[in-house]
Amino acid sequence: MRETTSVFDSWAAAYEAMIDWPKRLAYEAPFLRRQFEAAAARRVLDAACGSGRHAEMFFQWGLEVEGADLSSAMVAEAQRRCPESPRLRWRVRDLRQPASAPGEFDAAVCLGNSLALLPDEQAVVESLRSLWDAIRPGGRLIVQVINLERLPDGPPQWQKCVRAALPLGERLLIKGVQRCGGRAFVHLIAVSLDAQPQWESTCSELLALDAQRWRDLVAQLPGAICSIYGDYEGRPFRPATSPDIILVADKDIGG
Repeated sequence: MRETTSVFDSWAAAYEAMIDWPKRLAYEAPFLRRQFEAAAARRVLDAACGSGRHAEMFFQWGLEVEGADLSSAMVAEAQRRCPESPRLRWRVRDLRQPASAPGEFDAAVCLGNSLALLPDEQAVVESLRSLWDAIRPGGRLIVQVINLERLPDGPPQWQKCVRAALPLGERLLIKGVQRCGGRAFVHLIAVSLDAQPQWESTCSELLALDAQRWRDLVAQLPGAICSIYGDYEGRPFRPATSPDIILVADKDIGG
């Protein structure tokens, strides 16, 4: 008999458990710090911030930071771990909703493949425009999505298998990404570790856009000067091998 409460109701905890945050942040930090320094950024917006790990890191660098996410559970987890202060605030907000004041930030980031989870290209366009409006002329936008082109077309590519203690008990969490024709999906399976194991699964569709299309969507922002990278080491983008599509757009003074 299945539980009446789903493990996926506690997605914030599952999300935290699947990521080795010290390792991930240590890898991504040098690239992000260089981007902020190049833009002379002191005020940073972390849009779709999830549980706030990047925003917390930016705050620890001495920056003024706003972390915003649509999920109230994610924002609550961020607030629990790192309470607000004069330099840090948390907001529950959709990517498409404007920040509190136009041009308030020197830089904005949208990481963790968040834009690819939006329902369609129009939602991406609206979200990018909202982020663009949030940064000042001369500011910088950094967007990261995964590079689906390097995945084989067919069954899911299983990427993670993690044992985690969640609010509903211990679970084995298994995550995979799939490219199938012109569509793409992320799969998550949770298996209980009871004497009689039970399992649940969920599947979310990703926007299956290639790097050129992502670049076009960013480059069409007014006054955008756009560069593309294939990973957080700043290597050139290669469709067949790059794990990421990282777009860095500078907002021209006239933009």
